[in-house]
Amino acid sequence: MNEQNNIASHALAAAEAALASRFAGAACAFVAGSIMRGEGTIGSDIDLVVLFPRLERAWRESFVADDFPIEAFVHDPETLAYYLDKDIESGRPIMLDMVTSGVVIGPQRPLAEPIRAAAARALAAGPRPLDGPAYDTMRYMASDLIDDLRGRRPPAEVAAIAAQLHPRLIDLMLLGRGAWTGAGKWGPRLLRRLDGQLADRFDAAFRTAALGDGAALVALAEAELGRHGGHCFDGYKQQAPLDARIPSGARDP
Repeated sequence: MNEQNNIASHALAAAEAALASRFAGAACAFVAGSIMRGEGTIGSDIDLVVLFPRLERAWRESFVADDFPIEAFVHDPETLAYYLDKDIESGRPIMLDMVTSGVVIGPQRPLAEPIRAAAARALAAGPRPLDGPAYDTMRYMASDLIDDLRGRRPPAEVAAIAAQLHPRLIDLMLLGRGAWTGAGKWGPRLLRRLDGQLADRFDAAFRTAALGDGAALVALAEAELGRHGGHCFDGYKQQAPLDARIPSGARDP
């Protein structure tokens, strides 16, 4: 634990130095990530949400400071509010979590407090209920991939289909239970926090699917779809955007 605390202290010092040297004029920043939580591993980086009073546009950049990889998300209050709202809309609280859990540094730290408080309230409230076209598409895509897993297929194809189904089933399981979801490594972590037994079944089904046997995964996914009205195909419709067209003559022949 002492070693992790020392690493976190060094990471915080590196973030403070980076804020001063690379982001002159910034008001403050949130320093977050697994290192700051005392859970860092080899390759872990520092998440740095930098806040300026005003910017023309937000940006993201990556760099190394004092041997720490740093992912910087550079905002002003309005651009940060936009991305916090995108988190709520998507059900993936990436920026919400960084702002809520991060250590505040910088010369104007009080500016961070109302932003942190609003993010914490949104995080505690949970994601929006599943409904509307995005929900229908989620169910349809899961149903379509389950259909692809039926019958006999080469093991490589089963594994490839399972890889596509993995994030979609994670979203359906977590958001469908009123919990925040996550991409990549965060999906299984959040599922295990929510329901250890369900996470065990999920893990076992995908392990066998990776070896070419999709039967357990089909059963698991069908059971999950059953919580949402069952297989979704008949009657599904997705509208294209109104601007999804290239007018005649707009391109050179």
